[in-house]
Amino acid sequence: MAAQDQDEPIVNKNKRFRKDKPWDTDDIDQWVCHCLLRTTTHARWKIDKFTDADNRGGTFLEESSFATLFPKYREKYLRESWGAVTRALDAHYVACTLDLIHGSMSVRTTRKTYDPYAILKARDMIKLLARGVAVGQAVKILDDGVACDIIKIGNLVRNKERFVKRRQRIIGPDGSTLKAIELLTQCYVLVQGNTVSVMGPHKSLKEVRRIILDCMRNIHPIYRIKELMIKRELAKDPNLANESWVRFLPKFRRKHLKTSEKTARKNERLETKNAEREAAGLEPVKTTKPQKKPYTPFPPAQRPRKIDLQLESGEYFLKPKEKKRREEHERKQKACAQQTEATAKRRVERAEAFVAPVEAAAPTVEEKRKRKRREAEGGVDGDGVPRDERGRKKKTKRTGDGS
Repeated sequence: MAAQDQDEPIVNKNKRFRKDKPWDTDDIDQWVCHCLLRTTTHARWKIDKFTDADNRGGTFLEESSFATLFPKYREKYLRESWGAVTRALDAHYVACTLDLIHGSMSVRTTRKTYDPYAILKARDMIKLLARGVAVGQAVKILDDGVACDIIKIGNLVRNKERFVKRRQRIIGPDGSTLKAIELLTQCYVLVQGNTVSVMGPHKSLKEVRRIILDCMRNIHPIYRIKELMIKRELAKDPNLANESWVRFLPKFRRKHLKTSEKTARKNERLETKNAEREAAGLEPVKTTKPQKKPYTPFPPAQRPRKIDLQLESGEYFLKPKEKKRREEHERKQKACAQQTEATAKRRVERAEAFVAPVEAAAPTVEEKRKRKRREAEGGVDGDGVPRDERGRKKKTKRTGDGS
């Protein structure tokens, strides 16, 4: 009995009545997301395309409509491609209008519209068209598996130059970063002005929004791209399906530290250095802190403005002609002072040529006596050369002249 109890697996109390479903196999396509508008008797099975027969309520009681404005530069393109927009919406029995006078596009339901969600898809479509998305791409939003997200990035960065640099960082050199994001998330991304338009599956839209917002907060997209690449490789391994992937994902440390963090690190380095100096028998390095000024509740005295200085000197009350005359007089005085200084400098340079060089002083009587005494004692001339060598040099010179 004891052996049988050990062999039986321990079952959680909450799952004791759960049994395997023989019809729930891997070859059946299931849809985890439950759509309230399109629920059928099979809640977890693949949801078929919504048709006219599924609309049991019949014609809608009221008309639903949406409108959006578009910029002036999109007017020509929309006018040329509005036929394709109309044909795409006619398949879902949704009417559309292009108003060139007010610069707006509008969509509305008709008596034949059977899909309640079609009007929301049409609304997203005209929003994408207004943001610069091509008609061929914007029409894909009418599919059930495609959603869109328009991310506003204009108010995230105050400095205009910094905003342009970070927006360009999303695109990358020759569009390489944008292409990597599209390949990893299976989304269409368009950066246009102060917004980023994204089209794709719901889960991927969340990832793209995170990348875009982090990039505008000065976190480079390459870090998120690396995470997505690692997650894609981990998803291929069935053994890791029910495990946490945190240990595989890279942890990126911030390089921009706060002032308090910088001060703490500086103090740590100083303490280590002093400990090493004490171990070597040297004096520790002393840091001189700046002396604090005495606290006063009063603000510093206001510095005089340019007009205040002119009022004090009386220049403020001068007429334009007098001001001009005064400026010319000051300019002449300044030029005269510069010329006088340059003349004095040239005069000093010329006088240096007439200064006599410093000559060596003649030997005194005592120096001559000392030199003669050294010559007599050591047989050395006054120049410090032995007499024998000097005589040899003279002979060689004579023989050289004779030959």
